[in-house]
Amino acid sequence: MDNDNDTEEDEDDAGGDELDTDEDEEDVADDQSFASVDDLEDHGTSHMLELAQLAEKDPEFYKYLQENDRELLDFTTTPEGRDEMDDEDDVMDEDDNEEEMGEELPILTTDILKTWQKALLEHRSLRALRKLLIAFRSAVHMNEDDQVLLWRIDNAAVYTKLVTTSLRYTPIVLAHHLPYKTLPNGKFKQPSQSAKQKALQKLTLSYFNNLVHLIPQLTDPETLRLALTESAKILPYVVSSRKAVKTYLKKCLELWSTGEDDVRIAAFLAIRRLASSTDDSIVDLVLKSTYLALVRACKSTSTYRLPSITLMKNSACELFCVDHGTTYPHAFGYIRQLAILLRGGMKTKTKEAYKQVYNWQYAHCVDFWSLVLGRACDAHAEAGRGGQESELRPLIYPLVQVSLGAIKLISNSRSYPFHLHIARSMVYLTRHTRTYVPLTPYLLPIISSTLTASGKPKSSTLRPLDMETHIRAPAQYVRTRVYAAGLVEETAFLLAEWLGSGPVHGSVAFPELVVPIIVTLRRTLKNCKELGKEAGMVKGLLERVEDCAKWIDQSRSGINLGPGKMDEVEQWEANVEIEESPLGKYLKVQRKSREKRKRMIDKANKGEDETLED
Repeated sequence: MDNDNDTEEDEDDAGGDELDTDEDEEDVADDQSFASVDDLEDHGTSHMLELAQLAEKDPEFYKYLQENDRELLDFTTTPEGRDEMDDEDDVMDEDDNEEEMGEELPILTTDILKTWQKALLEHRSLRALRKLLIAFRSAVHMNEDDQVLLWRIDNAAVYTKLVTTSLRYTPIVLAHHLPYKTLPNGKFKQPSQSAKQKALQKLTLSYFNNLVHLIPQLTDPETLRLALTESAKILPYVVSSRKAVKTYLKKCLELWSTGEDDVRIAAFLAIRRLASSTDDSIVDLVLKSTYLALVRACKSTSTYRLPSITLMKNSACELFCVDHGTTYPHAFGYIRQLAILLRGGMKTKTKEAYKQVYNWQYAHCVDFWSLVLGRACDAHAEAGRGGQESELRPLIYPLVQVSLGAIKLISNSRSYPFHLHIARSMVYLTRHTRTYVPLTPYLLPIISSTLTASGKPKSSTLRPLDMETHIRAPAQYVRTRVYAAGLVEETAFLLAEWLGSGPVHGSVAFPELVVPIIVTLRRTLKNCKELGKEAGMVKGLLERVEDCAKWIDQSRSGINLGPGKMDEVEQWEANVEIEESPLGKYLKVQRKSREKRKRMIDKANKGEDETLED
């Protein structure tokens, strides 16, 4: 996953072979591009002239229209009250002409902004919108020497008011003049082709490009969140411009990867809005770019970075679960990439090849695809689709094979934290997809080798190793009591979680499944002589497993087991109450204890006055 060449190739792909066919838009000066917008408000006058000519040439037909189609004769493209606006707009035009002829740029004031706001709110005036967006462009490029500007903004309050007005009012006016259609599945279609749409296209695209240029300049989180939220509303009008879409997506992904939580969520909602396009090439670009941004963000993990990475994985998972059919090729390709890296490590067996697998990016990628498949193939999700299986379900088997193969690649004690990360992902996949994943051959050796290690564990003043933020134990932790205690505790909890999952605990064969586990743990406890406290954790788990096996045996005694009576078996498995079993109650207590300790550790990391208790 650390191969820079592969990353560069992926980024080039994300930039897109599929999007290179679209030529970049020609840059046109805003004041020239927007000239056709004013013509839209003069269509009503020209229409009345045409009707007057019709009355002279064909009076009989004109009389027929008066009697049968009065609406056509009364048609006008301008809203009510337009006559009141004409004088106001004419004054504004005269002011603009005088200002453009002068050497000094006019100063934008609050009164001018209020005039534009009134025109936009009351009449949805396109002329006022044009003037507002030209001023917005001047605000965006005000500190750049190579730009021709038409307004000077000397007041910070006016600047802020101009930006917020442009952000809030532009989507409203565009939706009034160019409504677009939203399909039942949530996807949007571009506005239909018309003379007005063609005239407004350059205006909208120029505003959108200026907005994308403004986003990196914003430092206030609230204004930045507003910019992301309002810019998403403009997407149906600009998706035809591939250059604008790629630039906008890049900015959103940067904020999604590095911003504050509120900004991250706003950026993700904008990305999701872009993925709601009916254009498949744009959806593919969004999925590919989002995954690559996630992989880059996962290169290193610390206590402070882990919450943001978790947020990214959960939000990206939601994006990939919108359309399972579109997601399948991407999921297949990236899981195959993990398999190729694993095969390279198994064949060459070199240090560099092992590093391609035993790193944070690989662990997070396995966890991410477990989240995607777990959510897509969840029983409740499939029930919501009428019992239809997800198109992603066939990918469960290859992901499990890749994950278990990664665990087996290196088996020394320093790599156990990586094994636990992968096992945690597989437990999640087991619980949500109801797929039996055999994890005992990978968890039991960790407990056995730790409790029965030759020699007495070294005493140490080291802090307990945080398994969530390490994939390889530092050398000073090897053969120490604090490391052994952490390994046993985490592995025993994961083993209990796996045993308490539906495919294992909810199986009628649970008493038989746990026989090898019980035998192995008993033998391990018998040979353990040095680690009394850690052995007590395992002994407590062993007792709960034995009690649960007896509980299941008594519960299933009332049904007739046999190959020809699977209906009764399936009904029993569907009705078994896992939380009421001895193992279920044990897990409930363990989860509460771990959550309480985690909260205390988080408060201690933030410097709050907390005392950690054993």
